[in-house]
Amino acid sequence: MSMTHELRNIFESYVLAQKQGLKTVLATVVDLDGSSYRKPGVRMLIWENGYMLGAVSGGCVEKEILKQSGSVFTMGTAKVMTYDGRYRLGCEGVIYILIEPFEPTTEAIELFKHILTKRIPFEVVSGYEKEAGESTEFRSVLKYKNSDLIPFSGELNQKLDTKNVFTQEMNPCNRLLIIGAEHDTVALCKLAQFSGWDVSVICSISNPKTIKDFPGAKEVLALQPESLANLEMDSQTAVVLMSHNYATDLKNLLAIKEKKAVYIGILGAKKRKEKLLDEFLTFYPEVEEYFLDKVHGPAGLDIGAITPQEIAISIMAEIMAVMRKKEFGVSAHTESLI
Repeated sequence: MSMTHELRNIFESYVLAQKQGLKTVLATVVDLDGSSYRKPGVRMLIWENGYMLGAVSGGCVEKEILKQSGSVFTMGTAKVMTYDGRYRLGCEGVIYILIEPFEPTTEAIELFKHILTKRIPFEVVSGYEKEAGESTEFRSVLKYKNSDLIPFSGELNQKLDTKNVFTQEMNPCNRLLIIGAEHDTVALCKLAQFSGWDVSVICSISNPKTIKDFPGAKEVLALQPESLANLEMDSQTAVVLMSHNYATDLKNLLAIKEKKAVYIGILGAKKRKEKLLDEFLTFYPEVEEYFLDKVHGPAGLDIGAITPQEIAISIMAEIMAVMRKKEFGVSAHTESLI
């Protein structure tokens, strides 16, 4: 599972702390014996004033991390702390947490922004020892393609020279493309953004909207259906057709027929989806079966959703189930949305 949006939030939080003249320290779960509430790769950022962004457990470990981070702030030397949660968390495991200075250079920040903008997969690699202790060799770096290592503190190209290395593959941030700018788009936009997704809203040229109309959206674009073919859609992109107009939805579906989106949701009753696909096949009979498998309608799991907020929950739940290849029941919501 990608945690790229959490790392993005950490970088953004660091910039805010830097403006206030505050140091920051990063805590990362790098190893685990047994089981734990959260898995290796989760992170939290600690500000020098005690503010914490993110979490690595159900709540107990964070207090100990805050205490242990004191020496990292003072001495600037990374450390590994262990936490036995078998008696305090109800989990049968010991977690190993790397606590390190988080002071990325301006160059590192710009490179990370470039990676996010271009939607480039990358890795976060952490060097550590599987025992409590301090070392100047403990550190995390960001690596993409065959590029130089981008450290979370210090200069570029510092190699990792530790016994243990934790490597976490990171995909681009999940992206939701909402094609349609009606009232129910707002609720879906807010929920997706709250869940860490990048949200793009597509409105019609004849009825343009602005980003102020859709809180949480990263962008609002006024496009003709045929222009959708020019948009990038990768395996981390989900699409929901929400124009509430049958002819427009058909044009939009035809426009994205060769895209690699992981999920395509269609509002309305099941018979509406079937009719839409029948006409789609009339125009494009050579469509690959894998594309049709990605089309879901009615969009959303059947949770009895009625309000726009409930429908948004059902749609996001179905998208996550599809992305993580989880079995789920028949999707459905009210036909009043047609």
